[in-house]
Amino acid sequence: MKKLLVMSTVAVVAACAHAPAPVVGSAPTTSSGTIVARPPTPPATVHDSTIGSDAVRPLHREADDSAHVSAAEVTKRAAEVFGDSSARMADRDSSASASTAHDGPSWDIDVHSYETTARVEHYLRVFSGSAREDIIAQLEAGSRFEPMIRAKMRAGGLPEDMYYMALIESGYDPNAYSRAAAVGMWQFMASTGRDMGLRVDWWVDERRDPVKSTTAAVRFIRGLKEQLGSLYLAAAAYNGGPGRIARGLTRYADDLEGTTGDDRLFALADKDFLPRETREYVPQLIAAALIAKEPKQYGMAIRTLPPFRYDSVRVGPATPLAAIAKASGAGVAEIVRLNPQILRGMTPPRDSVRVRIPQGAATSFDTLFRALSVEERVGVRRLLSKKGDYPETVAERYGVRTKHILLFNPKMERSKKTGRLAVGQVLLVPTAAVAAVATDAPDPSIERYAGGTRTHVVRRGESLGLIAKRYHTTVKSIMAINGMKRSIIFPGQALVVAGRPRRSSTANRPSHAKQAKGGVAQAGALRSPR
Repeated sequence: MKKLLVMSTVAVVAACAHAPAPVVGSAPTTSSGTIVARPPTPPATVHDSTIGSDAVRPLHREADDSAHVSAAEVTKRAAEVFGDSSARMADRDSSASASTAHDGPSWDIDVHSYETTARVEHYLRVFSGSAREDIIAQLEAGSRFEPMIRAKMRAGGLPEDMYYMALIESGYDPNAYSRAAAVGMWQFMASTGRDMGLRVDWWVDERRDPVKSTTAAVRFIRGLKEQLGSLYLAAAAYNGGPGRIARGLTRYADDLEGTTGDDRLFALADKDFLPRETREYVPQLIAAALIAKEPKQYGMAIRTLPPFRYDSVRVGPATPLAAIAKASGAGVAEIVRLNPQILRGMTPPRDSVRVRIPQGAATSFDTLFRALSVEERVGVRRLLSKKGDYPETVAERYGVRTKHILLFNPKMERSKKTGRLAVGQVLLVPTAAVAAVATDAPDPSIERYAGGTRTHVVRRGESLGLIAKRYHTTVKSIMAINGMKRSIIFPGQALVVAGRPRRSSTANRPSHAKQAKGGVAQAGALRSPR
């Protein structure tokens, strides 16, 4: 059987070498990960436009070179075709595919050694029972990103099935926001995200970028695996921190003597050392992988959504997402969905950046964008504050809400005594199109590690003293958490506060502050903040 599979692999590589380059999307997959074969299709091109140019890169190889293409070159070529879009890597292991086709699904993480443990069996019952609808919805949402994530895992030297970590982290939600201020599909803290090369500031938060955050997560997980010597120890360290795992291995070194590989994580979990969330993390991962690849066994049917595909273009500073949508022939909601990292409804006021647009829209984007009026292409009006100005009066003068004046001018200067704006400072006033899709996500530079934190939106007439009393904290504490130098607050301002409100209410909680947001947090996993 092994000999037959090796011969089959060679045949597949040879066929790839002589066949036309695959078109993105030409290798559909089943929900179990099996590639469905299709007849060869003509060569494709990918457009990756920049304002003022139309760059088209041919993806086909000259016929006289094809006879000498190696398997590595086939893999490289597939990566060039798929790029950062969500098509599956073309070099799928043929033996694994054959096993899937004939013997059911296969996993490239060790699920079978642990599937009968009490913890894994518990989560199998929870995920297929009380949390069934949540798990189905999250796995379906994740199917958009699955090919892209699997490709990046494989390219980074990790098992593809580590894809299911994002289910545990966030339910595949790029905008997930935990009460510990971890953000995005992979739940990075701001400092960790920056350390991994992600841009995290007031205007752009690449922790929310599904592609770039996945690249960062792969690097992070790979580093943890190299440090700890085990994939499952790395997964637990991703959740609880490598320091905690390393201390546990040292403390219980005698008890763990003779235990190797992933067994060390389960042996350590039996000690009264790891937090519950970290102890249960890998069992959740294994249960999710078992269910996702054999949903019928658990009474589930999981739809596969269209994959996350796109073209990319570079646009200038302060470009409204609405203008990008119009030039790409898409709705604004689609552009927002493709670019969750753009926080304020427009590109940063001082930087040109690459943005995603629907696949196929790049060829005509430049022409259509230049045809827009200047008013459509500029997202803010710049003005100088005058004597006697308040945020409220500026907002009224230009027909926007006060919260948007505050949102687009996070560093505005105000008098400590009167609340008036300092004279002569440059203010940004967003257009209606920008304000309509701007999010009031909190300052990404704020990190909160203590449990029970809340985000409070200041109401007219409130003071820091009243807010501190409401949340059983102090003015000094609120100012420290929010990096405030003065005790001036404004209506519409989002403040991070510690403790619990006197009355349980969600009326004042902004929609972006998803408390305890996690992929399986609502499924009984009882996750606590990292």
